[in-house]
Amino acid sequence: MYEIKNEQIIINIKAQPNSSKNKIAGLYGDALKVNIKAPAVEGAANKELIKFLSKEFKIPKSAIMLRGETSKKKQIILPYREDIVQKLKEIQWK
Repeated sequence: MYEIKNEQIIINIKAQPNSSKNKIAGLYGDALKVNIKAPAVEGAANKELIKFLSKEFKIPKSAIMLRGETSKKKQIILPYREDIVQKLKEIQWK
């Protein structure tokens, strides 16, 4: 689901646009499934995903990098912080 490399946390994301609300839905194979309210049109879902993860992990939006913008399977790259790793571990073991 995630790996730590070069002081960064790389998280595999399975994005689910057009959902009823923004939420972390749990694990989906080797990825973290994230439901996003916004539709997958003109980058709206990606913007909403970054905004949601920014609030969820309490980091600035500018600190989040996104790979795979046109794919449902994405990678989010966050700066390494122990509290983020702890939250990911909690999600992983639910």
